[in-house]
Amino acid sequence: MLLSLSIRNVVLIEKLDLSFDKGLCVFTGETGAGKSILLDALSLALGARAETDLIRYGAEQLSVTAEFQVDEKHPALSILTEQGLDTDTTLILRRTLTKDGKSKAFISDQAISVGLLREIGNTLVEIHGQFASHGLLNPTNHLPVLDNYGGLADLAQTCRQLYENWREKKALVTQAADILAKAKADEEYLTHAVKELEALEPQKGEEEKLSIRRTELMNAEKITESLNNAYMTLSGGGSSTVQAMIHSAVRELEKANRFTEGSFDDILKILDTAADSLAEAVENLEAQSANFSDPGPELEQLEDRLFTLKDVARKHRVEVDDLPDTLITFQDQLNTLYKGEEELVAHQKAAEQVRLDFIAKAKELSIARQKAAERLDQAVRKELPALKLGKAHFETRVEELPETEFSATGMNRVTFCVSTNNGIPPAPLNKVASGGELARFMLALKVNLAGAENIPTLIFDEVDSGIGGATASAVGERLRRLGQERQVLVVTHSPQVAAFGTDHMNVTKQTTSDNHILTTVIPLTAEKRLEEIARMLSGAEITDQARLAAQTLLEKSCL
Repeated sequence: MLLSLSIRNVVLIEKLDLSFDKGLCVFTGETGAGKSILLDALSLALGARAETDLIRYGAEQLSVTAEFQVDEKHPALSILTEQGLDTDTTLILRRTLTKDGKSKAFISDQAISVGLLREIGNTLVEIHGQFASHGLLNPTNHLPVLDNYGGLADLAQTCRQLYENWREKKALVTQAADILAKAKADEEYLTHAVKELEALEPQKGEEEKLSIRRTELMNAEKITESLNNAYMTLSGGGSSTVQAMIHSAVRELEKANRFTEGSFDDILKILDTAADSLAEAVENLEAQSANFSDPGPELEQLEDRLFTLKDVARKHRVEVDDLPDTLITFQDQLNTLYKGEEELVAHQKAAEQVRLDFIAKAKELSIARQKAAERLDQAVRKELPALKLGKAHFETRVEELPETEFSATGMNRVTFCVSTNNGIPPAPLNKVASGGELARFMLALKVNLAGAENIPTLIFDEVDSGIGGATASAVGERLRRLGQERQVLVVTHSPQVAAFGTDHMNVTKQTTSDNHILTTVIPLTAEKRLEEIARMLSGAEITDQARLAAQTLLEKSCL
């Protein structure tokens, strides 16, 4: 609720600090005293458009500060959290405007945009009358208000969850269809590529091995010559070969061994091993020489293989070593194509099932909304005659939308509609001319929606326009009743309405010593309040009869 309002240099207000409490607070004063200035000032703090002609004459800038107390679940705190701003259950909204038209907005001393200030303000205060511009005048708010009124929050939440699930399933269908379409478009290319790669059978590291062997074959003559020389050195005829030397050494050691009872056995074993290894080396040299005996055919075949690998890799824009992985990728894509039809059908079936579940729940919710709308219509219509709206008609229109317009809120569009005279079709609230008549419609609604909205402060302006007597008393009684649920501020010229206030503030003009006219607001004591209501009844001259009538109004308002 609104705790305080501080105004500096707004039109006729130089400095004004007001405190507010729960219940119904009425503002009264003579015509032109400046009651509308209070609403202009508060509207600035709530994010309304700022005009430089609101700055008091002679001042350089204006400022308005409004302090609010909210509960921990109030939507204003969620909005601030989403914006990354500090939150507290005490919110201080401040707006400044300089003569050059520069406007600044703050919330709890944090600089914010005017747009964000307006968004926050819309959750804190709802103004009805000539200044009304949001709240129930915005048709987008009607559906959640009806759901809250009808106690349909849980059903609406289930519907919302089903819709979100349906949307996710539809996204999967779209994704699967896109993948399948792309796979089909590439099917011919993929089939050819897979056949080509499967026939090629590329291996990891194959390019390096082929390159090494190619180098060997290109140098086959030199390699063969070296191998032959090595072979001749190790095993060729003559006593100078390694084999002959080892055999000679063995014979000599065997002779010596006969005289030493086997002292040289270890050396002989080593030489035997060396002879065996040498023999193996000679065999390998002979075999390796055969590998280079006719390099031409192998070299040609190898170069063809290497060229083919590089050509295929270049075609697929990969390295030769990546060809095995490329084959796997293409095979997977073909498998996707083969399985894609089945997956798409499965996603479509799942989406259709969730769609049917959503539609069933949305229809259930729609029926519940129709019933809640009927209860609300009856309740509001009962209020209208006493508010001098006997010829008016109120109707909560619950429309079923086509499937293309279904949303997380279900299948309905909800609109509060009114007509002011018999025979005129009801039109949306925001199409009805503003003024006292509209304010009384809003009052009839608000009395019945007191527990269905989360806006803590309501303001009514011109709610008593064109009425008096019993009708004004009916308005006042309903404002008092509404004030038991939330904070209500009302600007009124009606003594009957003023008598129902739990707090009473008098707006007056004062002339300063330098002949400047300023507006001020004075909270009234019980005695002063009696005098003000008597003035409202009798005019400039307050009579004893007016005081007696005022006392009667105050006593009746407390019944």
